[in-house]
Order: sequence, then structure tokens, then C-alpha cells
Amino acid sequence: MTNPIFFGDPAQVAAAGPGDIFRLEGPEARHAVSVKRLEAGESVDVVDGAGRRLTGTVTETGASLLELRVADVLDEPVAPERFLLVQALAKGDRDEQAVEAATELGVDTVIPWQSDRSIVRWRAEKAVKGQAKWQALTFAAAKQSRRSRIPAVEPALDSRALPSRLAELDLVLVLHEEADVPLANALRDLGRRGPDDASASIAVVVGPEGGISPAELEALRGVGAVAVRLGPHVLRSSTAGPAALAVLNQLLGRW
Repeated sequence: MTNPIFFGDPAQVAAAGPGDIFRLEGPEARHAVSVKRLEAGESVDVVDGAGRRLTGTVTETGASLLELRVADVLDEPVAPERFLLVQALAKGDRDEQAVEAATELGVDTVIPWQSDRSIVRWRAEKAVKGQAKWQALTFAAAKQSRRSRIPAVEPALDSRALPSRLAELDLVLVLHEEADVPLANALRDLGRRGPDDASASIAVVVGPEGGISPAELEALRGVGAVAVRLGPHVLRSSTAGPAALAVLNQLLGRW
């Protein structure tokens, strides 16, 4: 079984090396000691949220303190593909369920989408709070799934701003119930990239309960997006994005 992970201060994680004593303090230490009940002698990982992982053994615990002796330091390589989830705001916390599952499935960036047909509306202060809540969800989900990287949550975009944000990506997949192209077919052009190309950026766009409007689909196609289908059934907004990410993980050899 893999070690439990906790997020440490990036500067402190960067400075630590094999043989050093690392001090984890604050809420993460309290969680390790009070909730996880970690004790001296147990193995644990501390990560910086950006790919660096310290593996060590607990040497001392306190109310808000976890000390470990670092055994190994690993800078985990960036995957050849960078996944983005464009998740339309949805009612009943289904958008939040999608964000949590997508984090577990390896998404790198989440973009909240105020689509034309979204019932939930983020305006002004609510948009700031909503972004912060989604970022907290990715933090918790990354910790649960023992990822060393925390996905970024960008500010919410409406349907006018979204196409320009996606225009420079390598592949934009719009999940659409009326699409004729299977998701696997849309990856063929991506496979023709040369060996010196940088990491490919792949976005998965998920609409709200009422679906993506014709105008929104046309605007996305205008920047090169491809409408794709996952199968014969219509998936909820909470499951469509994670399902697509699972398929991409398999097709691209990440699983």
C-alpha cells in the first residue's frame, strides 16, 4: 500500500534532502496526528503540490507537529499530456462531484464554465467563492488519491470567453450527445506529433443539464474543437468528464 501524503510548504519541501529531519506543522500535521493517528516509525510522504515528493519515517509527533526523517526525494516527471476539464456549472453539486473525480483521474487544470444553459449562476462574489471551493475540492481529492500535484482551478469563464481560452490547445474534445465521432478517433491527429513537440494539451468540455447550445458548439468548433461521443447513452454532467478522462488515460497509455 502506498504511503499517506500531506502537503508541506513548497520552499521547505524543496530544501529537504535524504537524511534531513522535516517538520510538518499546522493543519496538515494536525490531520496526520489527530485523524490519521500516525505514530513514530510509520512511513509517510510529504509533497509540495507541484511534483516533488519526500518519503520518510515519522520520528516525532505533537498536537500540531509531525517530524519525519527523509529517506528519498523524488521529482515526479510531468505526463506527456496535460488534461484540462471545462466543467459547466450544474445543480445538485454534480459539478463538484465531477471536479473531485477528475482530480483522482489525473486532470491538471479545471475551468468552471458559466454556460448559457447552466441553471446555477456564479456572479461577482459568488464566482470568487465558487473558485475557492473548487480549489479546496482539488486539494482534498489530490490528497485522497495521493497525488503530488494539485490541479489548478481557473476563474470561471462564460461562453463568450471560453473559445479564446481553448484556441491554442492541441485538442479540444466537446462531449456531445449528437456527435458522430468516437472519442478514440479524435486522438489520431494528436498521435502524429513529432518527438520534439512539447507536452500535448487536451481539454474535455462538459455541458450542463440542458446540454450545450448550438451557438456554443459552433463557437467552439470555430477554434478547432471536435464534438465527440463516449457511447450510446447520455451521461450526467457529474460523470461525463471523469468517464472521458478514464478513456483518455487508457488510450494514451497512462494506465
